[in-house]
Amino acid sequence: MERITTSLLPSRRQWMLAGASFAAWAYLPKFARAAGYRDPRLIVVILRGALDGLATVAPIGDPDYAGLHGAIALTVDGPHPALPLDSFFALHPSMPEFARMYREQKAAVIHAVATPYRERSHFDGQDVLESGFAGPGRVQSGWLNRAIEALPRGPRVSGGLAVGPTAPLVLRGTAPIVGWAPVTLPQADDDTAMRLVDLYTHRDPALASALSQGLKLEKVAFGDDMKPRPGGNQIAAMRQVARGAAKLIAADDGPRIAALAFDGWDTHANEGGAVGRLAQLLSGLDGALAEFEAGLGPRWRDTVVVVATEFGRTARINGTQGTDHGTGTIALLAGGAVKGGRVIADWPTLKLASLYQGRDLAPTTDLRAVFKGVLTDHLGLNENVLGGVVFPESAAVKPIKGLIA
Repeated sequence: MERITTSLLPSRRQWMLAGASFAAWAYLPKFARAAGYRDPRLIVVILRGALDGLATVAPIGDPDYAGLHGAIALTVDGPHPALPLDSFFALHPSMPEFARMYREQKAAVIHAVATPYRERSHFDGQDVLESGFAGPGRVQSGWLNRAIEALPRGPRVSGGLAVGPTAPLVLRGTAPIVGWAPVTLPQADDDTAMRLVDLYTHRDPALASALSQGLKLEKVAFGDDMKPRPGGNQIAAMRQVARGAAKLIAADDGPRIAALAFDGWDTHANEGGAVGRLAQLLSGLDGALAEFEAGLGPRWRDTVVVVATEFGRTARINGTQGTDHGTGTIALLAGGAVKGGRVIADWPTLKLASLYQGRDLAPTTDLRAVFKGVLTDHLGLNENVLGGVVFPESAAVKPIKGLIA
């Protein structure tokens, strides 16, 4: 059984999923259909834990890349070669579906991007990413929810679909949303638990101590063999979530806008290069994108999937063959509405003098400019609304034009 709930009712109620359509959407407001007979869909995928953008889309043409990323650096030869995107950048070999979409000009990469956040806390970084504000702790609503609020009312069903046990912050707010989650989603992994400990250490030491003790007791009681591991189960879960969400989004009376989050991208140790932990995660993400394409069918041509993360990882690997919290990273676009086949980057180089704080890929593109470009050209929101309401106090950050075909 799969669960569907709506934020419109005073108490949370459940519906059974019936094919690709469900009655909850009858309660949501209707929004205008886009001009030109388009019926756009937008899916925002958040990778929690900070994605290593240099390992996902490797700047193999940068002479300093291989030395910094060491044993986990990608190459275009050897037993697991990276997939060339152009003469400078190559894609991780675990993402053949994204590579195909890129060749078909239905996927694009924006490199050296970051939110305005410049510290290294996962929770504050995710807050900035999802709230749309320049700093953490400002609001309890997200930029995607405010974008839905700004859409003109009309004859088409819209609203937001929150995929997962809880709605991501990016989709919380006054605009109505419906939540859906497969009941077989895996439990929180060690990565998520340790980020909770980190959060409470800074904000509630007593709770952090209690949580740490509880985790230790759980480890003793159940042992490592009982803990969920990255790999097959996580890959299958990503695909399952995307498959179910695609059915809902593809429906004539279903949602046009959705958000979901995948955990586990905090690769401090044993990250792996062409194979290993990150490779498994990227394989799951690649499979999820393929599930969206297959499940949306003819709706895929009017769809944009945006993949983003709270910040990047260090340019140099650490002593445990992983990478620590960084700054610049990548954003990915996929979908039939994407003007793809491009890596968009104002490349800062990986020379020591060019690294942010001497350790990170320096961001040269504001991630909000990517979101604004999609919201402007795909959903028709104007720059004034984007700069004042959706992303408050961001009028100086201009939308990237030409992301939509």
